[in-house]
Amino acid sequence: MNEPQRSRVLPDGGTETESGDAADRSDASDAADASEADSTAEASTAADEDRQFAVALDVLPQGRPGDDRPQYQKSPIAYALGEADFRLFELTLTDDADRSVGDRIALDPRPEDVSRYREVEHDDLTHNAAAEIEYAVEQIVETNERRFVDFYNDAEPITLRLHRLNLLPGIGKKLRNNVLDERKRGPFESFTDIADRISGLHRPKEVLIERIIEEIKEDDLKYRVFVDRHEG
Repeated sequence: MNEPQRSRVLPDGGTETESGDAADRSDASDAADASEADSTAEASTAADEDRQFAVALDVLPQGRPGDDRPQYQKSPIAYALGEADFRLFELTLTDDADRSVGDRIALDPRPEDVSRYREVEHDDLTHNAAAEIEYAVEQIVETNERRFVDFYNDAEPITLRLHRLNLLPGIGKKLRNNVLDERKRGPFESFTDIADRISGLHRPKEVLIERIIEEIKEDDLKYRVFVDRHEG
């Protein structure tokens, strides 16, 4: 029996006829290439999930304010906000580092242009870094919408009288119960879905961002849901 044949167009405009076996080998090669590309993308995503990132709030090429040492003894620094738990960091950069406000910077493992980092308090930030927090939090929440929408899906009581949902500004008993009842009918898929399904909760993303900023700035809050401060 004759093998099926197919033609392909050559770069010079001509055609070449392939036997069925050759065509099958070509298809198999293409499939292998596609599979390898998918595996590489998955590996890259998995590697990112294992890394800790922060968003740059301020970059100081001349070093820390108030450092009276000679300039040659000072290193560039940056202040940054952790993506995972909203901790604040001071990063010591190498002299040739090229970083800007809003950059996403890996902490673990550290990139070559970050020599070390340490956790700091809100009061340690520069004025510019403190002013940038709101934008950085919004960037993190919007980039990871599924994670923060799931707060509305998964939030549980803190005590018999207090629910985690009640920590969000403007959410009292009535709105809390509306959220709890509605999520039983099906999980929320987006901030828009929450706003559409919960009457009176028009800004689910904004009230969550407001709470995160409060937890970052305030030292004396009794309960923290989003910010994990490491002592010592």
